[in-house]
Amino acid sequence: MLHTPNLSRSLNDRALDQLFREARTHFDWTDEPVPDAAIRQLYDLVKMGPTSMNNSPARFAFIGSPEGKARLKPHLMAGNVDKTMSAPWTVIIATDTEFYEHMPVLFPHAENARDMMKAGAGDHGPRNATLQGAYLILAARALGLDTGPMSGFDQDGIDREFFESDPAHKSWKSNFLVNLGHGTGEKIFPRLPRLSFDEAALIV
Repeated sequence: MLHTPNLSRSLNDRALDQLFREARTHFDWTDEPVPDAAIRQLYDLVKMGPTSMNNSPARFAFIGSPEGKARLKPHLMAGNVDKTMSAPWTVIIATDTEFYEHMPVLFPHAENARDMMKAGAGDHGPRNATLQGAYLILAARALGLDTGPMSGFDQDGIDREFFESDPAHKSWKSNFLVNLGHGTGEKIFPRLPRLSFDEAALIV
């Protein structure tokens, strides 16, 4: 039987524009603050996104203080310094390489969940943590925030600075960064082309 989207449950065009069609990567930020409460609200949305067996391997270091930004700055590629220092928040999207230790809580109905995830940690961890990073971008947009996801940093340097010296976080490994705040709308590149359905997809 052919199924079509349930239009009565579909988001309206305004929401779809905000999440996808008109959303952009931002490089310049207003002075409007983003309170800690908004960051906690953001995480409460992100954590609800699906992952393999609910393994939830992503970890998030939200950096908003001048001291935190000063620690981050030396590890950024030169072209990423200004936009990161001026953003109200920068999030280090990381992967907990020992995420499987939480499986008895996250997937309690399978006694072997920890062992299964530990055996495939090298695949399951990075894959699902990256997925959770994408959830963060969409959740931020849904809450009216702008985002600036990026690579261009010294991964080993950030891991040493923020994670390796802290026993509680020594198993965290950085993946990518996301700047958060309210964009000015300036310094945005023209919308770049996207691949068509036939170029990027197939129906089997």
